[in-house]
Amino acid sequence: MAPGVSRARTARRIAAGAAYGGGGLGLVGVAAVGLVLAEVQFAKRTVGTGLGDPPRADGLYGSEFAALVAAGPDPDAGPLRLGMLGDSTAAGLGVRRARQTPAALLASGLAAVAERPVELRNVALSGAMSDDLDRQAGLLLDGELPPPDVCVIMIGANDVTRRMPPTQSVRHLTSAVRRLRLAGAEVVVGTCPDLGTIEPVYQPLRWLARRVSRQLAAAQTIGVVALGARTVSMGDLLGPEFAANPREMFGPDSYHPSAEGYATAAMAVLPTLCAALSLWPESDRLEVARDEDMLPVAKAASAAAGQAGTEVTPARGPWALLKHRRRRRLPAEDLASAPASRGASTSPPRADTSYPG
Repeated sequence: MAPGVSRARTARRIAAGAAYGGGGLGLVGVAAVGLVLAEVQFAKRTVGTGLGDPPRADGLYGSEFAALVAAGPDPDAGPLRLGMLGDSTAAGLGVRRARQTPAALLASGLAAVAERPVELRNVALSGAMSDDLDRQAGLLLDGELPPPDVCVIMIGANDVTRRMPPTQSVRHLTSAVRRLRLAGAEVVVGTCPDLGTIEPVYQPLRWLARRVSRQLAAAQTIGVVALGARTVSMGDLLGPEFAANPREMFGPDSYHPSAEGYATAAMAVLPTLCAALSLWPESDRLEVARDEDMLPVAKAASAAAGQAGTEVTPARGPWALLKHRRRRRLPAEDLASAPASRGASTSPPRADTSYPG
């Protein structure tokens, strides 16, 4: 059976189990458990250690566009509101400056594309699994502030390393996405990264980690696309760049991205983030020349899980669009712009870095 067909079938089973309250669909053969656990313990001692807490990047980005908005057709329009949820990748663990975190890069990029200020709130927590998303969504929807216009979620790595049943993982994710969607927010999910790319992880764990993380990524896509959200495959943290330059793209722990790695990941998510708000110049129309297609959701999810940077967006009924949007690098000054003084604190958020992710 072709890997894509097998992955699509497994992802459907996981997503169905999540939707209908199924139990823990096991992805690890019993005979391999002893060896895998030994490899996991070694990997945990090797990666994800020695890092400080991620910097806080909350605040107003693109304040220079306020005058442009005031002179436009809707002078009373406030800033766009961007919420960031997830684990240490969403929090930006491993970089020293707030402007280097993926949330800050996305806020700067969104402001530049929209030509409108963007208010960023990042509630991601290092070490978080999908069962923390309900708490994070609650922080964004606490009623004291307007709900976000759009949210980005990056989650899944810790679910794999801590062996959360995939049905449970997808159930928590879809519950949070549903809650955000009901509040009026567009949602973009960066799916589980391919943990088989981590250098200190050896065989057979490397093969197993790749298989399990891709299955979870496909199941995440099936679950959230059904709710009207979009996904972007994180895959091997965006493939060619990381494969060609792992020393530059990964940070000192060889697990979390470096500042350059986060920028690469953020620039892959940015087109989908902007498209969710109808701001990207490319429409959702398919471009056959770019190998885009309309597929059943499970097949689209499986294909995306195997090709990093691929977007899956809802179409009609059980169908989804498989998109390969063009990445457009913004000017360096846009990507390096720091938040306005309000909310520009560099004090760390609460964090649990016992586990990488």
